[in-house]
Amino acid sequence: MLYNFAKFLVFLYYSLFHRVKIKGRENIPKKGGVLLYANHPSTLDMVLIGAFCSRPVHYMAKAELFKNPIIGFFLKKLGAFPVKRGKGDVGSVKNVFKLLEEGKVVGVFPEGTRTPKRDPNKRKAGAAMMALHSNAPILPVGVIYRKKLFSTLEVVFGEPFKLEPRTKGEHPSKEELLEGTQYIMDKIYALIGQ
Repeated sequence: MLYNFAKFLVFLYYSLFHRVKIKGRENIPKKGGVLLYANHPSTLDMVLIGAFCSRPVHYMAKAELFKNPIIGFFLKKLGAFPVKRGKGDVGSVKNVFKLLEEGKVVGVFPEGTRTPKRDPNKRKAGAAMMALHSNAPILPVGVIYRKKLFSTLEVVFGEPFKLEPRTKGEHPSKEELLEGTQYIMDKIYALIGQ
């Protein structure tokens, strides 16, 4: 209930104060667990994507946001869950796998932090690790965000794909995981011509 109301308010805001171009919405899988991976040019990417996605998205959000009781309350009601950045947060990764098993869409920013322009050094091995261990399809999403009011924003949903391990039956090295995440990021940025 709260999710749909918040989605409506965000949709209304973007409809009134920006021009939003949405492409590829037909690529969103209708059911089943999905890893939604997107670039992260602004603080509002989470709500922008969520407002125009046909399914609810459960985002990993930095743990610091949940320290504020009001913001934390709303984030939880909207399906977000905390992740401790810079550490191997096993609890949040287990939560991702649980949500995927329940057939939910889990939103993750593989760069790990806001990145206004493409930066190949910003990529987290955890993005590839979650994709490989869950075998869930990845829905790449490219976002072009402009801060000015009445500017055009773009959200492009790409075709889902699965990340294949380079070697069967072995645990991938950190370098292999980083290469996997780079592959994911290349797919995301290709959607917006970067």
